[in-house]
Amino acid sequence: MTSARVPQGRGLLYRLYTARLRRGLDEGTVPHHVAMMIDGNRRWARQLGYSTVSHGHRAGAAKMHEFLRWCDELGIKVVSLYLLSTDNLTKRDSQEITDLIEIIAELADTLASEPGWRVQHVGRAEILPADLARTLRTAEERTRRNTGLHVNLAVGYGGRGEIVDAVRSIIARHHAKGGSLEELAESLTPEQIGEHLYTGGQPDPDLVIRTSGEQRLSDFLLWQSAHSEFYFVEALGPDLREVDFLRAIRDFGDRDRRFGS
Repeated sequence: MTSARVPQGRGLLYRLYTARLRRGLDEGTVPHHVAMMIDGNRRWARQLGYSTVSHGHRAGAAKMHEFLRWCDELGIKVVSLYLLSTDNLTKRDSQEITDLIEIIAELADTLASEPGWRVQHVGRAEILPADLARTLRTAEERTRRNTGLHVNLAVGYGGRGEIVDAVRSIIARHHAKGGSLEELAESLTPEQIGEHLYTGGQPDPDLVIRTSGEQRLSDFLLWQSAHSEFYFVEALGPDLREVDFLRAIRDFGDRDRRFGS
């Protein structure tokens, strides 16, 4: 199955429009941290008549690599990608999960080869197949000292579970110091919980993008996105264009972020 050729005139107009969007962005309003929920991979594969949805997941993974390059070119420092939720692991067809695990492992390995990029797994490694957990850990170790684009790969991830894990970590540390539950209850703060999240030490996402027209969080970065801006794109994941991304960044820059003030 081949893609239709874009007429030369339309291709030129697209490039000119993309360049215009880029020039119109204010560097001072570009988000520091962008979270991406790629959705619609399965619908994309079915609409194109593929025999399995793995074609959609593979196309979505390729699009995410491209998306990260767009972010890097704009100077965005942190990007979080929602690739596999804890719900996916228990509710999706076993063959689809097997294919997804292979695709995610390939993506993690590829991203770890990008010069300067740092890859970090966020999620529960213990619930993942051993090979995938090992690949994610290796990608982290290979890129730990890199100072370029920081890429969080949310795999085996659930926002509610992350908050539970953070609270458990706080309790365990407090107990190890000999503190009482009463003391912990009095001293517990939102900042303390934030420090124990999988993304502890990172800035919260300024902008959360979701493809395919769906408008829900789906248990992604529940704590961290308390003050995030949201942008929903109608395009299915693999069909996301750079102009869609640039419009999201432009829209973000035009918003008045008051943080409750």
